[in-house]
Amino acid sequence: MNKPLRRIAIFCGLLVLALLIRDNWLQYVQADSLRTNPDNRRVLIARYSKPRGDIIVDGNPITGSKKTSTDSLNDFAYKRTYKDGPMWAPVTGYASQAFGATQLESIEDGILTGDDDRLFFRNTLNMLTGKEQEGGNVVTTLNGAAQKAAFDGLKNVGGKGAAVALDPQTGAILALASYPSYDPSSFAGNSTSVDSKAWTGLQKKNNPSDPMLNRALRETYPPGSTFKVVTAAAALENGLYSEADQKTNSPLPFTLPNTRTELKNEGNIPCKDATMRIALQFSCNTVFGKIGADLGKDKMLAEAKKFGFDSEQFTPVRANASNFPEKMDAPQTALSSIGQFETAATPLQMAMVASAVANDGKLMKPYMVDKLETSGVDTLVQTQPQELSRPLSEKNAQILQSMMETVVQKGTGTNAQIQGATVGGKTGTAQHGLNNSEKPYAWFISYAKLSDGSSPVAVAVVVEDDKANRDDISGGGLAAPIAKNVMEAVINSKK
Repeated sequence: MNKPLRRIAIFCGLLVLALLIRDNWLQYVQADSLRTNPDNRRVLIARYSKPRGDIIVDGNPITGSKKTSTDSLNDFAYKRTYKDGPMWAPVTGYASQAFGATQLESIEDGILTGDDDRLFFRNTLNMLTGKEQEGGNVVTTLNGAAQKAAFDGLKNVGGKGAAVALDPQTGAILALASYPSYDPSSFAGNSTSVDSKAWTGLQKKNNPSDPMLNRALRETYPPGSTFKVVTAAAALENGLYSEADQKTNSPLPFTLPNTRTELKNEGNIPCKDATMRIALQFSCNTVFGKIGADLGKDKMLAEAKKFGFDSEQFTPVRANASNFPEKMDAPQTALSSIGQFETAATPLQMAMVASAVANDGKLMKPYMVDKLETSGVDTLVQTQPQELSRPLSEKNAQILQSMMETVVQKGTGTNAQIQGATVGGKTGTAQHGLNNSEKPYAWFISYAKLSDGSSPVAVAVVVEDDKANRDDISGGGLAAPIAKNVMEAVINSKK
């Protein structure tokens, strides 16, 4: 072979070698990233080529799939549908051909489409028998009656708000409602004239009520006086006070440390040297502000963190971290201890506070997926309840229970009383805005205890009612009735 031919042969050999290396790189190294790339339309075509598995509540699907007409402009065979979409959107999220997926629809997409490796055996069996690949199901912990009570209650009040209900003994989420909400079905397809128009109308810049915001998990509010439950727990756990009916060292007026500013109470209430029971019953700012100042920043912060503050929660949908400030002076610590200054909490977080008290001091990790299953309803994964922390001893939790029950029996939370059950609760009217110029948020946290001593449900409700008269906004008036209806729904479902 002459020299020019040899060079051409070597060059061609190098080209073939480069092609083989590139082919193997694409097939084996980049295969997964290319297959799952959101810009790869084949992924979307495959995702919507068959019905998705369902999200299940109380044994029934709250989702579905609808056959669509395929043509040159639409190559997706199926699109997602939702039953009572606005009520369940904070749980399901959405699966849209045009705008992707969120929450359970996104997190469990592999199960719902049937592509998850845990469905390998079922898919192999289907292939051998000639059946199409089928998606699995996501079975939730949600209670349909409790969710409806929460959503309807928020809707009837109007404005904005959220409600969360937990099973204190397991951490299972029983209700997760946010209002206003949206219907995921309205933009589940990829039509420019229909789906894009619906999507655009739901965006915050076009819709100030921000209906796509999951207020139960992603919005943090000043918790106001509901945070006094955490402060009472800190006082008990650190030995500042040991009994509910022990008098506190609480002067009236109480001046914030190192200042000339007096901390005010709402109205003429018996807060001077009040017991913790009386202070919680009447919601004394002076008593709990001084407790926070006496304990100091570090002890208050440690107790708040035991309840879950300053940490994101994964249900598996992510919940924003609630905030108890780490950098505070003495006056700021006092204010933070009554739910003011920079203290902020999600409704999920405050439901966790009530849940830990109801469960004798044991805080369980919140979760909303009970199990994942195949299309043939064989269980793939079963969630096991998991302890998150111990914010209180059993003794101190029971002391705090008795205090919260007094609030409902003859304090600010009487609207939450339930016949045949013992209810403990705490109201909150959280001020916000520059110099408290905005209308306050109405809070209520609670739990219900049955005659056998069990506590099947703990609830947190927050209401933003821009239309109400300022003087009419209170946790006991707006939020407590919603919490009562949610708790009653859970109790009745267990009969």
